[in-house]
Amino acid sequence: MTNQNNLSRLSYIIQTIKQSLRGEAFDYTEGSLRKAVFLLAVPMILELSLESVFAVVDMFFVGKLGKNAIQTVGLTESVITIIYSVAIGLSTAATAIVARRIGEKNPEAAAHSGAQSIMLAFFITVLLSIAGIIYAAEILEIMGAAPDVVKEGVVFTRIMLGGSAAIMFLFLINGIFRGAGDAAMAMKSLWIASGINILLCPLLIHFFGLKGAAIATVLGRSSGVLYQCYHLFKGSGVLRFRASHFGWDKEVMTALIKIASPATIQFIIASGSWIVLARLVAETGGTDASAGYQVAIRNVVFFILPAWGLSNAAATLVGQNLGAGKPERAANSVMLTAKYNALFMCGVMFLFLFFSRPIIQLFTTEPEVVAYGALSLQIIGSAYIFYGIGMVMTQALNGAGDTKTPTYISFVCFWLFQIPLAYFLAKGLNWKATGAFVAIPIAETLIAIVAFYFFKRGKWKQVKV
Repeated sequence: MTNQNNLSRLSYIIQTIKQSLRGEAFDYTEGSLRKAVFLLAVPMILELSLESVFAVVDMFFVGKLGKNAIQTVGLTESVITIIYSVAIGLSTAATAIVARRIGEKNPEAAAHSGAQSIMLAFFITVLLSIAGIIYAAEILEIMGAAPDVVKEGVVFTRIMLGGSAAIMFLFLINGIFRGAGDAAMAMKSLWIASGINILLCPLLIHFFGLKGAAIATVLGRSSGVLYQCYHLFKGSGVLRFRASHFGWDKEVMTALIKIASPATIQFIIASGSWIVLARLVAETGGTDASAGYQVAIRNVVFFILPAWGLSNAAATLVGQNLGAGKPERAANSVMLTAKYNALFMCGVMFLFLFFSRPIIQLFTTEPEVVAYGALSLQIIGSAYIFYGIGMVMTQALNGAGDTKTPTYISFVCFWLFQIPLAYFLAKGLNWKATGAFVAIPIAETLIAIVAFYFFKRGKWKQVKV
């Protein structure tokens, strides 16, 4: 009997995974919460897992072109962080509003809101792209690039910034799909974008050098956007866009801007704090500590992205269930998602605590770099459970349309707490780079506690979008 039960359970899990990957329509406001979380989480985790793989593969190919190419890519990516932040901010707003309309059983209004977000993104992208094309060389100079790096890398920067529409729309439209509960479509579009990018990158680098890497990235992401648009206008899923949805709607635009603005600032605050800490590590620990820290951070991000995918499931469930007038089901879905994320992050924490040195040695064999990298990975990884809980809570608030609260939390915990603490430990107590490492898990734990407090207060249940 026990074996039969186990086989039955395994069969159920396999069938649910297949259903999640097929993207079949499912009402996330009814039935089993476990199944709802599972159906959304599997494609969302796989979606961001491939994105993390691509980031590593892309740097591997570019690394063959020498240090100038590596620096160009690094500096350009630092600037593109701003575009990512705007894209994620708009995506957060689109997810919140589309999910709310779907929960209200109004797919027509959901499609209209999604179309309005695309219009808003278009206007912003035109401005960013023009500025990037015209001022590519000046941007590299401002970022501290040497003259030979600017000369060699300006074409790469111009193509990447000029093609920022691909980044913007890929993230935004995936946010629309997530809000509609079609996580499988979001996964497939990013897989297409990353897959084509990975295939084209070595080929175009071989023929065009660094410029080829930029062309591959823009073409890959643009392919993903074309795939998204085909399904949005074909209407094979819950949403179907029509020309009438793109008529200017001041009320919806205002709602989008109201939600997206704090969300954008929220991600700029977070990414900015990591830049400050990276500089502090370099100042107090030197080249070895900085290199070890950068290797560790790549691994941190690699494992955080799947957890972020699981957190996105909470945002969709909150939005749709609030739209359906079921705030308690929304709250229960968040707690269940937080539990799953904490379990996943517990496994990663164990990996970082006990296998940090072998992990770092996969990327470098220099003894000092390995030592710093392993130490930072152990320290940062010590609070991974809290990272998982904090991500779910902040995404739940974002999914409810309350993007201001997570923004305030990020500002206070990162800029008013983490950075001063890092400087105090690193310089005041002379812990040097270790002080910066220690400040990270402390701040992330604080974020989890504060976000959980605001979530339990429940004011997000009354947010209107």
